[in-house]
Amino acid sequence: MALSQINPIVGDLPGNESKIQADYAKADAAGCQVIVYPELAVTGYPPEDLLLKKAFVRHNQLAVERIASYTGDCAAIVGFVHAEGGHLYNAVALCRNGGIQGVYHKQLLPNYAVFDEDRYFEPGPDTNDGMAAGLFTVHGVTVGISICEDIWYSDGPVAAQAAQGARILLNANASPFHEGKNSQRETMLMERARETKSAIVYANQVGAQDELVFDGSSVVVSANGDIVSRLKSFDSDFAIVDIASDGSVELGDIVAFESDLDRVYEALVVGTRDYVRKNGFTDVVIGLSGGIDSSIVAAIAVDALGADHVHGVAMPSRYSSQGSLDDAEKLATALGIDHRVISIEPAFTAYLEMLAPSFTGKDPDLTEENLQSRCRGMSLMALSNKFGWMVLTTGNKSEMAVGYFTIYGDSAGGYAVIKDVFKTQVFALCRRINERAGREIIPETVITKPPSAELRPDQRDDQSLPPYEELDPILRHYIDDDLTVPEIVKLGFNEAVVSRIARLVDVNEYKRRQCAPGVRVSTKAFGKDRRMPITNGYRSERA
Repeated sequence: MALSQINPIVGDLPGNESKIQADYAKADAAGCQVIVYPELAVTGYPPEDLLLKKAFVRHNQLAVERIASYTGDCAAIVGFVHAEGGHLYNAVALCRNGGIQGVYHKQLLPNYAVFDEDRYFEPGPDTNDGMAAGLFTVHGVTVGISICEDIWYSDGPVAAQAAQGARILLNANASPFHEGKNSQRETMLMERARETKSAIVYANQVGAQDELVFDGSSVVVSANGDIVSRLKSFDSDFAIVDIASDGSVELGDIVAFESDLDRVYEALVVGTRDYVRKNGFTDVVIGLSGGIDSSIVAAIAVDALGADHVHGVAMPSRYSSQGSLDDAEKLATALGIDHRVISIEPAFTAYLEMLAPSFTGKDPDLTEENLQSRCRGMSLMALSNKFGWMVLTTGNKSEMAVGYFTIYGDSAGGYAVIKDVFKTQVFALCRRINERAGREIIPETVITKPPSAELRPDQRDDQSLPPYEELDPILRHYIDDDLTVPEIVKLGFNEAVVSRIARLVDVNEYKRRQCAPGVRVSTKAFGKDRRMPITNGYRSERA
């Protein structure tokens, strides 16, 4: 049995077919009898509204037919979109000896969090000619074939397959990452193996697609519920295991998991790398403020793309401190990236002079602060246009949540690397970067100085917001847990502070909706996970 953990590109049917074929050749040469690929391996996951294009569906079916045509005695379990009877199905094809010998349709379609499969697919039947759907005989052995969500429920399709004699369960997956997902997933698989008294082969997609990151971490679980093989996390991989018809499995390589914090960092790196490269870019540009957010984004970009492909730009104004400029330069030197200084003072001055007649009698306020941020955004976008560099934005989840950023300013760019990372977690990740490197990558002064946007004299974030140690738990409860203000107050938080933060989250939905996509690492990211109306009269403090 071979597991193919590939990194497809959504919509790249020829490229995905080539990856499928390459791993098939390895499995066939090794004498494997079966190879299992991830869910929708032909199209990549999730194909979203590409599925509304009949030509795309037709081309995907032609691709799986070609894949089947070059199979031999080794059976290939290949995920694809099956059009039948006027409906679309999330399917796998059992390909062997030059043809498609059977097709299974996913029965349980997830329609929560980032999943929207009910929009496109019909659920498959639970029986086929009186037998449990997904039961096939391969090389004389009864196996159960299922897709992702099908295996998450104890009374689901795999239970029926096992009840009718399957002792080997093959599950094709596109299971996206979030913090803690690996332990949650493997606990479920071990429970399912013990319940069904069957070995489980769980092949998961790897790589990133827009906001989603798929961590791979494909596993084989023995019939008694032990992990006997685990593939790499966040990287393409291929493995072979020997499984007996009774579900007993020989012990294989088990790649150890890193800590949750390290896995979040790897997800940020993979998400950035794949978004940049799969969209045809080679280089990125980052505004280096000397602050902690731009520092971690630069470090992630270097690990994702290499130092030669990362460009840092310090853009001082009249309020920029020398310490911040020095910290930006130290960071660039430690990372080995291109570093340049472009003062925004001439542009800022020009705007002030241009707007002075209209601003007569008005005191300086947030308007002038935002002007500086927008001068920086325009400068970065000019470099992007001129050199073809993608702009990486540097806002974190705490700031995004409460609107503490400038629309068309520091939010301007192609990808928001730490959009789903709270500020307190940014600090933890920066300390971990230095620890892993064994040297100071992120300057210690960046980690220890009070956060500031430096858009007015002596500005600090805590003049506008509660300290992040107080803010982030409130945001987690309000955003990630969907609690109301009274429910959060009952947990021991100050009512006035919670009400103010909830109000800031609510009124800034329109700003977040206009921001770049970013890596999802939590269970409730801004984007696919959280779809709040912009025009919204509900106030949770009344609940």
